[in-house]
Amino acid sequence: MPLFILALIIFVIADIIIRFAIKNIQARKIRKERAAILEESLAVDFSKEAVSLKRAEVPNPKAKILCVDDEDVILDSFRKILVLDGFSVDTVNSGPEAINLIKSHHYDFVYTDLKMPEMDGVEVTKIVKNLRPDIDVIIITGYATVETAVECMKYGAMDYVQKPFTEDELLKFTNNSLIKRQDKINKQLKPRVHIAHLLESEKLSKSEFSIPGGVFISETHTWAAVAQDGTVRIGIDDFAKKLIGEIDDIEFPNLGMKITQGQPLFSIKQNKKRITFNSPLSGHVSKINHDLAENLSSLSFTPYERNWICSIDADNLDTELKNLKIGKSAVSFYQSEIDAYVKFINEHLKKEKEQKDFEELFTGQLQKLEEKDWYVVVSKFFKRD
Repeated sequence: MPLFILALIIFVIADIIIRFAIKNIQARKIRKERAAILEESLAVDFSKEAVSLKRAEVPNPKAKILCVDDEDVILDSFRKILVLDGFSVDTVNSGPEAINLIKSHHYDFVYTDLKMPEMDGVEVTKIVKNLRPDIDVIIITGYATVETAVECMKYGAMDYVQKPFTEDELLKFTNNSLIKRQDKINKQLKPRVHIAHLLESEKLSKSEFSIPGGVFISETHTWAAVAQDGTVRIGIDDFAKKLIGEIDDIEFPNLGMKITQGQPLFSIKQNKKRITFNSPLSGHVSKINHDLAENLSSLSFTPYERNWICSIDADNLDTELKNLKIGKSAVSFYQSEIDAYVKFINEHLKKEKEQKDFEELFTGQLQKLEEKDWYVVVSKFFKRD
């Protein structure tokens, strides 16, 4: 083996070992800092808000949690396990104290025991969800009270955790609950529309819709970018791509094909379902983007830039461009489409059956629709029937 190859291998191995060692040192340092915070929290007195309050705040917490239980051993377990994993934790011994705290502090979760004197977990759940519906309530329950814990979910509790629990069980449950909460919040947030020039390596968040500057948007959700020589690249816009989700195939138009504005130009396929998109402009198809067909996953980063579907030599740019949206008018169009879609999908699905998963717009939503509902949405927003 040549010496330079051997040296390269040794260098790579050494680099991996050093990175691993640094990562372990940083992890131990963070854990040591959290352990110190945990110890300090035991002596803190917040008697004005809650006599029994003990607070352990970590920098940049995964989430802020309030635990209420009349057993100190349970609260000690919550603090020790969750603080060391990166959660900020407040603990109190009674329901009224917990209610006082949520009136003046922000929490992501309230963990409440069911059986407590003065105010039980059912009442805590009701009051928390009434005062702060944005806070997720988790019920702490024993085997004998599981049925009551399930009943609490009717009042808005997210879930319940059964005691006694191990450290691993509580960590897994809490981290899974955090994922559920984050998914719920992403669905509830009103999507943001903005004009931006994105690099192909920049992936948009689920709640963002992008329209690059200089790009025209059609009412049937194709985009058009005009080159200096008069050729126009065309693709599907961000609204269409986000709602559709994963795309399995594209049916391209024929080269040289003559197309009129509003006529079918290309189709995308998802399993056995398909959407045909109409051309935003008139002209002749001059190029096909076969590179896109080989790398459809690139559409998940942006449906613009290199991810055009075909190019046409436009015939009537002067008269037809005025029918498209650009800049602020495109942003306004997106916002109105988002609002119209959310309203339509709720009204349509509620007529058919209860569909709580579709109360807000989220990425890949059409993938979850039944075929008949898919085509209803396609007809209304992409074909304008």
